[in-house]
Amino acid sequence: MMGLRRLIFWDFPRTSWQYDIVVALIVAFIFITPREVFRDQPRPVRVVQIPGGPSAVRPNAEAVFWIDAALLKDVAEADRDRVAVELVQKRTGKKMRLKRLERVADPDEEAQGFMAFLEP
Repeated sequence: MMGLRRLIFWDFPRTSWQYDIVVALIVAFIFITPREVFRDQPRPVRVVQIPGGPSAVRPNAEAVFWIDAALLKDVAEADRDRVAVELVQKRTGKKMRLKRLERVADPDEEAQGFMAFLEP
């Protein structure tokens, strides 16, 4: 019982073998535990601004955004423009107006994403 209390409160002198064992266990836990245990997987950004849009030199240039196809997959075609603008505005926090929305497909004609061209 006393040993468990010392382990929980880390009550070992810094130069003791017990301290070294606890540190080794912590380091082993960090590097050996698979990411899946904590469901800590990197998530891709689903709405990304493509460089070359508005700047100090060209403040009224159109902004181009890549929108992942999964975000618009279940959206009716008539509502796609509205939802695309909402997704971009949510990402940027700026009000923008859609000029056009282009579907990007692979050679098998499966949608990979959408290019949204917007202006301030």
